[in-house]
Amino acid sequence: MKELIIIKEGEIALKGLNKSNFEDALIRNLRHRLKSLGRFVYKRSQSTIVIMPEDDNTDLDTAMERVSKVFGAAAVCRAVTAPKDFEEICAAAVPYIAESIMQAKTFKVEAKRSDKKFPMNSPEICKELGGRILDAYPHLNVDVKNPDVTVTVEIRDTNAYIHAGNLPAAGGIPVGTSGKALLLLSGGIDSPVAAYMMAKRGIQLAAVHFVSPPYTSERARLKAERLCEKLAPWCGDMPFYCVPFTEIQEALRGNCPEELFTVIMRRLMLEIAQRIAGKNDMHALVTGESVGQVASQTMGAIVCTDDVCRMPVFRPVIGMDKIEITALARKIDTFDISVEPYEDCCTVFTPKHPKTRPSLSEVRTAQDSFDYEPLIEKAVNGAELKIIKNSF
Repeated sequence: MKELIIIKEGEIALKGLNKSNFEDALIRNLRHRLKSLGRFVYKRSQSTIVIMPEDDNTDLDTAMERVSKVFGAAAVCRAVTAPKDFEEICAAAVPYIAESIMQAKTFKVEAKRSDKKFPMNSPEICKELGGRILDAYPHLNVDVKNPDVTVTVEIRDTNAYIHAGNLPAAGGIPVGTSGKALLLLSGGIDSPVAAYMMAKRGIQLAAVHFVSPPYTSERARLKAERLCEKLAPWCGDMPFYCVPFTEIQEALRGNCPEELFTVIMRRLMLEIAQRIAGKNDMHALVTGESVGQVASQTMGAIVCTDDVCRMPVFRPVIGMDKIEITALARKIDTFDISVEPYEDCCTVFTPKHPKTRPSLSEVRTAQDSFDYEPLIEKAVNGAELKIIKNSF
């Protein structure tokens, strides 16, 4: 029996005249994720992509795990092929579904007959194949409303495909179809979740992380890199910019009111980030800010930080609470790294009583009292670049 993987498109199927562009991007991303596993043939038809390994010894378990994290794939399943002959279909289906069906109590058969020349219609296929399955597995009962296992037969143009149900995949649209953006990556829980959510909308991401040695340790930087490594299976390869921030923070400590330290620091971070983004064909910034979560994320503080921005700032977790964000962090496996006790530069020199409702005029006045431009340019030029690749 020849096994393969079937990808079911979700949102891509609704793209109309642009559909082929999204499918091209999805197949390109799939090829990249599966490249190290061997050679595959990719075939698209009717909002479905069939991935056929050229080598019978290909590790399909690992392939399934990888493609399930590729945005643009709504569902994924392993299937077996059979000639478009009913007896051949039964001969392939009955033994193939054994592992899925043995622990089940109920099942049903679904048939999708895109080739209308096939001599049996869908209800006939369901009835006859269901009878063969009941003969082979007498412990089963038929339940057409809520079965434990759904056995699906798809009659396509050249072959029949048989599988025992789809598994949910990443959804969304393919990374790279919505432009490029730069993520401000701290060591916390929120920003990796923001990255995942924007990648799901097709945005290709790079990350910028600010370090302040000796106030922050090398472990804090490595922690941020490890977060990128966890994101790479979802987001693809990620350029990682590490920006020295010590001189700017020391200048802030000596020249701005303590209660405004955090909001001005955020303004300078966004200024540096957008300059790096502009030099690298990125057109937006992404942050993990959630309204009201900390002092720098109140409505007033966000207004003050956005004042310096000349490009859009996407905040995908802006309306989520910590429970919702944590649940997503656990799903993408970044939570355990995020809670490691290595401080990032955002926690350095944290004021005892930060101003939660700063006015834009007072923030501008406080920042303009010192010329930060040379330090900003020095930080931009001193950014170290590392490409965080998938560890496949």
